[in-house]
Amino acid sequence: MGEPSTPDQRGGAWLGSAESEAPTAQQLVAEVAKGDERAFEQLYDHIAGSLFGLVQRIVRDAAQSEEVTQEVLVEVWRTATQYRPERGTVLTWVLTLGHRRAVDRVRSAQAATEREARVGSRAEGRPFDEVAESVASKWEQQQVRRCIGTLTELQRESVMLTYYRGYTYREAAGLLEAPPSTVKTRLRDGLIRLRDCMGVAS
Repeated sequence: MGEPSTPDQRGGAWLGSAESEAPTAQQLVAEVAKGDERAFEQLYDHIAGSLFGLVQRIVRDAAQSEEVTQEVLVEVWRTATQYRPERGTVLTWVLTLGHRRAVDRVRSAQAATEREARVGSRAEGRPFDEVAESVASKWEQQQVRRCIGTLTELQRESVMLTYYRGYTYREAAGLLEAPPSTVKTRLRDGLIRLRDCMGVAS
């Protein structure tokens, strides 16, 4: 009984002796599907150049083309079991994966550019002072609401009617059914209290 055959340096024992013909891409994919790293290295040499060429024609950018090519090769390693010979050659399958990823990368880059353009357009349409004023206004509104909550009921009603609803203090007195002098005094006291609460210098 003879000695068992030893693995060929180009791949696993399945490749046979050094004199045997180089494996086809289809054979390599079958071995890659079993987790054979040496077979993947050979398949890499077989398809990487064509794959990169296709991706670069779509993506245009060399660095991004390299990234997409590597992503596709990783996908080939992970999904080798999904290759079906009846649907086309290994190269066709790989280039289809590459085309899909390259197009996705271009679309993603275009979408990012459009988002940045929209954000930039909105920012240009609203000067910094306007944005700052809007933020300050909201903060002041919150401060005012908080400080108004510290007033007595008559002070609060007097301030709300005269400063926020446009009534004169005499009209406010009629609505509140209180003497005008009382409303005037409460309005003055309420405004002083608001000023102190909001830290406005006198």
